[in-house]
Amino acid sequence: MLFNLIKSVAKRVIARDNKQPINQETIMSKFKYLLIALVPIIFLQACATAVVTGAATGASIAYDRRTAGSVIDDQGIEFKAALAIYNDKEIYNQSHINVTSYNGIVLVTGETLTESLKQKVNSVVKNIPKVRRIHNELIIAAPSALPSRSSDAWITSKIKTKLAAEQNVDPFYIKVVTEHGIVYLMGIVNKTEADRAVRVVTQSAGVQRVVKLFEYSK
Repeated sequence: MLFNLIKSVAKRVIARDNKQPINQETIMSKFKYLLIALVPIIFLQACATAVVTGAATGASIAYDRRTAGSVIDDQGIEFKAALAIYNDKEIYNQSHINVTSYNGIVLVTGETLTESLKQKVNSVVKNIPKVRRIHNELIIAAPSALPSRSSDAWITSKIKTKLAAEQNVDPFYIKVVTEHGIVYLMGIVNKTEADRAVRVVTQSAGVQRVVKLFEYSK
């Protein structure tokens, strides 16, 4: 797409100059000059994007109550769990599974067809390095349909918005996961923050139950 755009510009430059006939050789000559001129700009744009992304990630880690190493470990746990589940076709083909890790505490939600598959998922996650504890909340049922998942996503989004508006509760410290209307709260918080967050969630429409998986700070 980028090369076609440059080639189109080359044609316009030739037509504007009207100094040489528009043939393939002329177009390619102009094309090469334009490409050489644009390469530094493209490179700088890519670098700028990388710098902005890196800065945002760094700011996110700096603001987190987890250590930088724990944040990276959690991302690694979630990736490895997803990959292991995908590679096990017996699990993957008969389940809908979400894995969330916060400070090494892993929450497994979704649906799977049998109790044996649920325990197999537990074993898969347990073998991942840096996992401290597992909360296996899988339901024995057929994988959920898209409307159910959309409803859960809406509940999560609404709760995050309400937490952001709540005084003395920083939503950045609280991870919200919703499955079948059950809201799981994870994070490193103090008792006051936990109580306020639970109150916000219980007063939200569509919430069936609240499960606290917090770690408490002093």
